[in-house]
Amino acid sequence: MNVSKNDEQVVARKAGGLNPAVIIPILFAIGVCIYLFVLGSPGNFKDADKLGSGSVAFSSIEGKDIHPESFLGIIYKGGIIVPILITFMITVIVFSFERYFVLGKAAGKGNLDNFVVQVRSLLNQNKIDEAIEECDRQQGSVGNVVKEGLTTYKALSHDNTLNKEQKMVALNKAIEEATTLEMPMLEKNMMILSTLGTVATLVALLGTVIGMIKAFFALGSGGGTPDAAALSTGISEALINTALGIGTSAIAIILYNFFTSKIDGLTYKIDEISMSIQQSFAEFN
Repeated sequence: MNVSKNDEQVVARKAGGLNPAVIIPILFAIGVCIYLFVLGSPGNFKDADKLGSGSVAFSSIEGKDIHPESFLGIIYKGGIIVPILITFMITVIVFSFERYFVLGKAAGKGNLDNFVVQVRSLLNQNKIDEAIEECDRQQGSVGNVVKEGLTTYKALSHDNTLNKEQKMVALNKAIEEATTLEMPMLEKNMMILSTLGTVATLVALLGTVIGMIKAFFALGSGGGTPDAAALSTGISEALINTALGIGTSAIAIILYNFFTSKIDGLTYKIDEISMSIQQSFAEFN
């Protein structure tokens, strides 16, 4: 079966980047392991020799009898919501690195501003072949779109079956299709960062509520004498979840806006050169 060049480009772009359906469960397993074996290491708590080895979670000593000795132990006391928030944080970090490298590759080789200036200069001189060579050297998303537009430009300039208006429509359509092929690769997994920017806060709020429920339960139990240890445990659990959730959400929002601005910059460059291609075609054909 023959596969067209456009079909191959679509497949390549869909295959680009990490697959969330595979990566996120792996990151959740990593988050749980960090919670159990790193944060829950007996070395992070007082009387570590009484807790044995492996993890506090599998020790016979539980709850208020566990007293953190380090910051990692304090985070462990945040409760069952903590591994979820850890997973969120790891997910933000992993997909941020993935977006950074993908967008860096999409920007191509060399300075993108210089590439735009060079291509526009060649278009003003009607040097289409030289402009295509510049696109081959650039090897980025902008170069891919511009090359498709220039290739169509070159083909239409030798086409005598269409009038000028029809050629302009065909050229504009080719550029739009090439841009449409590139955009999914640029925007892939951005929704994850956007979603975690909101969801992390809500999950942290859930952990906060659970911690406060435990604190008020301890306050109302004991026949008029509050259980100070259980009360402090509930409050600390609430605050730990709040801190983790706010931190994760803030980082996710900042990185989402950063990558969005980079994508907007790339699309602006594409639009800038696309306009130059259309103006050049209208002038020389």
